[in-house]
Amino acid sequence: MWEKIKQFLREVRTELGKVTWPTRKEILAATAVVVVFTLITSIYLGLVDVIISKLVRVFIW
Repeated sequence: MWEKIKQFLREVRTELGKVTWPTRKEILAATAVVVVFTLITSIYLGLVDVIISKLVRVFIW
């Protein structure tokens, strides 16, 4: 059992060595894209919510 665990950990280490890790610049760029997209989406959904709320009030009253 311990031998299988050791082999697994060796294989994990080997595979992690093959990974191409992103640079700091790439991480910051991707994070900026996510933040901007989130802001745009939240503003859009907020506006849609306000419009639908006003329409519901018009039809209820």
